[in-house]
Amino acid sequence: MLLKRYTGNLLLLILLFLLLAFFFLGDVFIPKAIDFSDYPMLHSVFVVFLGLFLESIPFLFLGAIASSFIQLFISEEIIQRMIPKRPLTAIFAAIAAALIIPVCECAIIPVVRRLIQKGVPVHAGVVLLVTAPILNVIVFGSTYYAFQNNPSILYGRIILCVLTAIIAGLFIHIFSTRDVVKEDKVELVQGHEHDSQSSKWTSFIDHTSQEFFMVGRYFIIGALFASVFQVFMDRSVMADIGQAPIKGTALMMGIAFVLSLCSSADAFVAASFSHGFLPGSILGFLVFGPMLDLKNVLIMMSCFKRSFVVTYVLLIFAVVFSLCLIAGGLISKGGF
Repeated sequence: MLLKRYTGNLLLLILLFLLLAFFFLGDVFIPKAIDFSDYPMLHSVFVVFLGLFLESIPFLFLGAIASSFIQLFISEEIIQRMIPKRPLTAIFAAIAAALIIPVCECAIIPVVRRLIQKGVPVHAGVVLLVTAPILNVIVFGSTYYAFQNNPSILYGRIILCVLTAIIAGLFIHIFSTRDVVKEDKVELVQGHEHDSQSSKWTSFIDHTSQEFFMVGRYFIIGALFASVFQVFMDRSVMADIGQAPIKGTALMMGIAFVLSLCSSADAFVAASFSHGFLPGSILGFLVFGPMLDLKNVLIMMSCFKRSFVVTYVLLIFAVVFSLCLIAGGLISKGGF
């Protein structure tokens, strides 16, 4: 037990050191250490993967910290007093909470898992999963800047996010059970050790390191697949179906899923597609991607039971796809 905890802490320190080294010295030493001159595609995959890695790891770490804090310092009684009893009221309370939770689509998953374990209703947790990556100031700003000449995309992204959260939350409340979280494999210090504040902070560090590496290994697998897809994707093929509402929306949602971009920067990528795709398809990219992508589905599989993850994926896809088709039709007629 002690060996496992200390090993996790040591790996965490090594990873933080490597992140600092990448940040300050990566552009100097990496090209010299790894020669990609004969393999330009491999070089591109490495660059894209490193970008995804450095962009997302700090948020994963933030999510692990928040999860550990909730586990050790917030009791079930406090959470139960904060969550409204009525399902619809709880959904709107979760939407309001998403406005002040500064985490991305990867970091929110362990946080929601811990909240559900502490007594938050599953449908309220789903609302947080859906809304937290989109309803924040950074995403507002990046989307506005990327679509300054098309404000309907900004309004549509916010409106569709809220509508998806309400529909998904109500569906999960009606049809899902509370038993959706996988058994927690992170071992914590129990018993009399929690009586001392120093032991509590030691447990906090242990829990954060184990949570971080449990979630991080799934993220790395997803980021690697996303990097390969970004490099080898042929954009000329997409241009042929960009003007078809149904096919275009499905394609853009699929691209968002595989590219696994951070919601704070995906608007600029979406803007690069705006000349070849209809507004409804662009909204599909901007709304679906932060809610579901390759890397966060793998992370969800590590935190929630498979049946719940499958239900969540199918539900979010169906709701977002339908809403984007409706929104695309409204925008084409001058709505939003």
